[in-house]
Amino acid sequence: MHTRIHLAVIYGSTREGRLCDAIVNWLAAQLEQGGDYTLDLIDPAAGTADLRGRLDRADAFIVATPEYNHGYPAPLKALIDSANAEWQAKPVAFVSYGGISGGSRAVEQLRQVFAELHAVTLRDCVSFINVWEQFDDRGQLWDAARAERSLACMLAHLRWWATSLREARDHRPYAEIAA
Repeated sequence: MHTRIHLAVIYGSTREGRLCDAIVNWLAAQLEQGGDYTLDLIDPAAGTADLRGRLDRADAFIVATPEYNHGYPAPLKALIDSANAEWQAKPVAFVSYGGISGGSRAVEQLRQVFAELHAVTLRDCVSFINVWEQFDDRGQLWDAARAERSLACMLAHLRWWATSLREARDHRPYAEIAA
């Protein structure tokens, strides 16, 4: 059975002039082409009405995070910390961006946070090194081939985890064993 995955894509930045918009626009376009996902774009800069309900409905998450000063942004931490059980037994994937590290240090910190929330983080991710060189003035990728290959790999694993964990949660709610 092949059912749609309810996927929440979370903006990691609220900075004015942020590159997160270009990243999420690219990601959403790629996800919509596949047609396997019902998307919910969660942007803390635009407000997060019914955040816990939206997180609860999600089968999986993709966090689009920059790396600021070797870490992830405080508004992303506030968003993550505003919920608890809504993250449990669900997969989290990352699309990161930044300078020379491409956001990898932010992702490694986020893996620790999500482990504490009983979420499953994926090894495979999409990373934009020196992100300001990757996109043109209209927010389009100069050379999308590498990012698209990375995304395809990440999404294959995300689908497996999302489907498997949804079936497990339907069979036995995670709250029954997490006490």
